[in-house]
Amino acid sequence: MSKKMRKTVRKLAECFPTAIVTGRCRDKVYKFVKLAELYYAGSHGMDIKGPAKGSKHNNKVSESVLFQPASEFLPMIDEVYKRLVEKTKSTPGAKVENNKFCLSVHFRCVEEKKWNELAKQVKSVVKEYPKLRLTQGRKVLEIRPTIKWDKGKALEFLLESLGFANCTDVFPVYIGDDRSDEDAFKILRDRGQGFGILVSKFPKDTNASYSLQEPDEVMDFLQRLVDWKQETPVRR
Repeated sequence: MSKKMRKTVRKLAECFPTAIVTGRCRDKVYKFVKLAELYYAGSHGMDIKGPAKGSKHNNKVSESVLFQPASEFLPMIDEVYKRLVEKTKSTPGAKVENNKFCLSVHFRCVEEKKWNELAKQVKSVVKEYPKLRLTQGRKVLEIRPTIKWDKGKALEFLLESLGFANCTDVFPVYIGDDRSDEDAFKILRDRGQGFGILVSKFPKDTNASYSLQEPDEVMDFLQRLVDWKQETPVRR
């Protein structure tokens, strides 16, 4: 994250409750973002934590972990991680990432002609664990518990925890660029509350209502939200 983007997101969090919902491990993302003012939902929302104490929007949620619906799967995920590392080490460029409550097998750096072979290697391991499921994102294979939990469920949980679920004057905005973000886009569309924004340079089938082409456009959009909030008169 660039210093300019971090500064923009910090200003955004001063104006609105702001969350990062990601497939990566929550601790890793926090080290990357370095903003204590945010809500972090890691591992596709299976590990959710509120802002640090003293943050502006921390009036309803403590610093402790809010929700970890897949804790019982941790030993199994660690076991599968070790097996996948061993299984895929013969494929140059393949990287297995342990995101605590889920696993990611990245193939962005793998030769395209070896993608199918890598997928077969991963499937051969995952099929032995019926309580885990395999999905695909942007040049990544993801292994998650079979529980009904995804980024959309995480979004709903955050809205309910903050007391925003049934508010007619609250407008959630969710921005994402991955296939797994579609679950959150769909939630907002089904609820008729707020909207999703897909980040993509190319047209795609999506549940999002709008699109931005790249991170710089996202930063500009977030800054416009900050400007709008600062210019809006305070209700009395």
